[in-house]
Amino acid sequence: MRVEPLTPVRTNPLRTRVVVFLLMLAGTSLWWSQPAHASGDQQLCAPSSNAGGVATRRATLAGVPAILRMPAHTTRPPIILWHGFGPPASAAAIMEALPLDEVAAVKVYLDLPMFGERAPAGGTKELARRQAKDVGLEVFEPIVVGAADELPRVVQALEQQGCAKRADAIGLVGFSAGGAAALYAMSQREQPVDAAVLINPSTGLTASVQAFEQATGHHYAWSPASRALARQTDAAGHAAEIAGTVPPPALLFLQGADDTVMDSRSMTELDASLQKFYRRSEQRLKVTRLPGVSHQWAADPQALASVRQAVAAWFNAY
Repeated sequence: MRVEPLTPVRTNPLRTRVVVFLLMLAGTSLWWSQPAHASGDQQLCAPSSNAGGVATRRATLAGVPAILRMPAHTTRPPIILWHGFGPPASAAAIMEALPLDEVAAVKVYLDLPMFGERAPAGGTKELARRQAKDVGLEVFEPIVVGAADELPRVVQALEQQGCAKRADAIGLVGFSAGGAAALYAMSQREQPVDAAVLINPSTGLTASVQAFEQATGHHYAWSPASRALARQTDAAGHAAEIAGTVPPPALLFLQGADDTVMDSRSMTELDASLQKFYRRSEQRLKVTRLPGVSHQWAADPQALASVRQAVAAWFNAY
């Protein structure tokens, strides 16, 4: 584990016309280009001593680049946040969009696999090559499934650093592809989750392929392996596993009414699949359509304010 105090540095977004997973990589940040260095005398999740009450530090947790944001006091387990493939498209960007300082928890912002300092050699050209070859097996699987598979190790690293207690049920936030990672992680049930917020989420490979085809005009050639991956990751088919705790995790789905990227029918299908498992806990499952909010919610100040308020309120309630 590496850790050092975070000094925010604004960089110009990396602009590209390559469509990966249907979303523009326009917000991919170079923020992580300098590796963090170890600091042996600093506790990773030590409370903030700043006048403003918040401390931010960057670290590597079980090999995963992360930013941690600590309030002066914590009363609940950590909340882990995943960005999407388009803006906000980095740990730094999702932290700027959702600082959640009003929630008394350590916030842990993770870079998805193949993003930031883990970007493949060749950058966007390599991602374009992978997309052209097989967007499901070459892009979705290593990034979305890869992120979910990393989660238990990340939480274990947090436990080792005193940031979480063993068997804590954490919070999750996922935007778009990060939402797919969160849903898949919950379906695997390797890490207890008490509450989660999914923002304009992909609900699995099938939804992501549909969005990819719509955005690019290209037909995706399904294979036995990609169909198996869809069955594995399509959340509607795993509602029982996602809702399989007592009580079930408190799930808030924030769906932009003007989102033209993700097909709302996949969200409707998932909601219907989940409802049967929330009959005794109806208040813990909520789908909210946000008027005037598009897929790129963080780019619009009014939409950003709506999402921030909803996410913070959910975690303060659950």
